[in-house]
Amino acid sequence: PMASLVNASPIGTHSAGVGLGQTFLSGDFGINGSDSITVDLYYKYKASYSFDLLINGHLSSHSLGEKESTLVGVAAGIKAKLMELDAFTPFLIGGLGFYLPSVTRVVNNNLIRSSSTLTFGTHIGVGGELELNERVTVGTLLHFHNPFDVKQELAPEVEGSYYKLLITTLYSF
Repeated sequence: PMASLVNASPIGTHSAGVGLGQTFLSGDFGINGSDSITVDLYYKYKASYSFDLLINGHLSSHSLGEKESTLVGVAAGIKAKLMELDAFTPFLIGGLGFYLPSVTRVVNNNLIRSSSTLTFGTHIGVGGELELNERVTVGTLLHFHNPFDVKQELAPEVEGSYYKLLITTLYSF
């Protein structure tokens, strides 16, 4: 008989993985860059049967002609499992992060790169994952990031947000 996969990985398990998918830009990021395929890195710590610590790291550059949006972020959050349906688990994510956004944009008919200033921000997400075995988990994730506005000395502030629709793969160790 087959062993049940429900709660297959024990509490205290570490996982690392990648998310591959589309990044959608809005605000100043969308005006100065185009949506594109990106790769995110994820680390997960299984803190309990209901909650995980999830840390996301990402770096991407989005060009639109001579203009460009550069997004750098490290975001930590709590992943709350809504229920377990055999090996499938839908979940919600919420947390805070550090972001280093910048844009190259036209200001007073000049192409100017904004200063990169470290800022705080929020992130939320929703997704589902399927434990293929005790080591490998695959899933989908809609992950929204909202860095706080970055004031500039001489140019308008940089404001915007972005979300990612990703296919994820995690390996537990």
